Amino acid sequence: MPASLPLLKTICRVAAGLLTLGTLALGTLALGVLSVSAQEASVRVPNFWDPKAVHDRPNAIPDKIQFLATDGYPPFVFRDQHGRLTGFNVDLARALCQELGSSCALRIKDFEVLLPALDEEEGDAIISGLSRSLPSTRRLNFTEDYLKLPARFVVRAYNASDFNEQALTGKRIAVEAGSRYEAFAKRFFPDAEIISLETAEATREAVKGGSADALFGDGLNLSFWLPSEAADGCCAFAGGPWLEPGYFDEGMAIATRQDDPERAAALTYALRQLHQKGIYRELYLRYFPMSFF
Repeated sequence: MPASLPLLKTICRVAAGLLTLGTLALGTLALGVLSVSAQEASVRVPNFWDPKAVHDRPNAIPDKIQFLATDGYPPFVFRDQHGRLTGFNVDLARALCQELGSSCALRIKDFEVLLPALDEEEGDAIISGLSRSLPSTRRLNFTEDYLKLPARFVVRAYNASDFNEQALTGKRIAVEAGSRYEAFAKRFFPDAEIISLETAEATREAVKGGSADALFGDGLNLSFWLPSEAADGCCAFAGGPWLEPGYFDEGMAIATRQDDPERAAALTYALRQLHQKGIYRELYLRYFPMSFF
């Protein structure tokens, strides 16, 4: 699961339980034309699907889907101030079930027991950022990615328009020591001065304070730091998203059991439909008001 966002309010973890979502109308998705339009010009919504492709509805549509997830990971799955389960993955699960006409439920489990719970048929699908590249998960069926997590450069705001990510000679680039961002920067930015710091927070402070010209790190977390009080308007994204294979290309997908490829196929179809109908865009704008793409 992607690391919880330290700049959002910490959400207390709760005991595992079952939240019935049902095939209800998606009241939480009714963002309205004005709220979406107001952000369209400033927020780049990623597209992981071919907009020209035509996909036939699968013949095998499940009557019900019980999702498995872990909470305490805002903005994906967490509890709001009233203790209600919410988040990008929660609303995405609702939307997928509505698209398929399936009844739907979400069972909360600790991350370490999600895979055993799937194997023991306590649920039908894991929607919790499960990596598909682990030996224990390669046997599973996965949908297409519904979200990718790119690396991004961040610089002082007044330098953003002049920053050239292809001309890094002599630039001081802060990275978190031991991270994939450090490994990538050391290999592909040989003419830059790579400054390895102990924590991601230290890299943010380095660029904010001017001891680094830029930082190279997790675009998702940075998208929540940049508009925060901690950043104080200091900095901005520069350049585009980095999704290089072997480093930043593995995205978030939904996993089903090896003997259940039809459910994965149905969910992939529903994901494509949500994109084509604009529902995916509404969800993205709600939970990621500053795009990390």
